[in-house]
Amino acid sequence: MTASLPPAASRPRISPRLVRRGVLVVFVAGIIGMIVSSILDSTGGAITFGLITAVAAISLVLVTSVSAPEALSGRSASDAAVDERVAADLESRVQSLVSAGADEDDLRRLVSRAIEFGRGGA
Repeated sequence: MTASLPPAASRPRISPRLVRRGVLVVFVAGIIGMIVSSILDSTGGAITFGLITAVAAISLVLVTSVSAPEALSGRSASDAAVDERVAADLESRVQSLVSAGADEDDLRRLVSRAIEFGRGGA
């Protein structure tokens, strides 16, 4: 008798963000372990914790590189709803300034530049 696995859709999913946090905890614990082992003159312990830390570092790079950016950002569906409201408000303000006589192209370039600046781009 062969045991069958449930379909992938019905299995609980582990978020990449949660995996990343766990790997970070192991990484920091490994560094602490290396320091303590070195203080206690335990070469074998320091090497063991060093290997654990190296695996955690590789895991962190791997999880970060294979995950979609939105999977690591922690944004939820409610954040998207808030973004839609903010976008609608911004658009209505742009339209009111255009109605008041502002040049629409210049205004939209200014808004785009402000968004770019807010995201950290220069």
